[in-house]
Amino acid sequence: MALQLYKIATVEVGSAGASSIAFTSIPSGYTDLKLVVSGRADGAFDWHQLYLELNGSTSISVRMLQGSGSAAASYNNSVGECGPIIGGSTATANTFGSAELYFPNYSSASNKSISVDGVSETNGTTIYQILSAGLYSSSSAISQITVKPKDASAVYRNFVQYSTATLYGIL
Repeated sequence: MALQLYKIATVEVGSAGASSIAFTSIPSGYTDLKLVVSGRADGAFDWHQLYLELNGSTSISVRMLQGSGSAAASYNNSVGECGPIIGGSTATANTFGSAELYFPNYSSASNKSISVDGVSETNGTTIYQILSAGLYSSSSAISQITVKPKDASAVYRNFVQYSTATLYGIL
């Protein structure tokens, strides 16, 4: 049986920008969730990390693998830094980074695993790609997902106009 992908909702940031993109009251009738983000932030850096909140919590353990085109690194994190990279105001104009977050068994009464991949885009010598594996240690179903951009100086920034996120349910 082939998996079916159902669009639950799309959020597109308007001209005023947005400090976060959130999906609330997520229905529990699917087996998995997939969140696709195309984003850019207003901070004065080429790239920004996406921070993840599930049901209002950032208590998410994450292991990240990062490549920049010239070096590789790995990191551990436990405060919602999930790894995908989006562009900032110094990246190539009108260019958005992309990320995909996958939540299998999101409504189970067990801890939830998360897989993430993302890539920044800019016309430069350094481009970041990050793959992450995470664990949300909660027996509660995921009913709310929020993503926020944070720059290299650890300051939360805003998504700029036309940043978009779409949440899908999978059966």
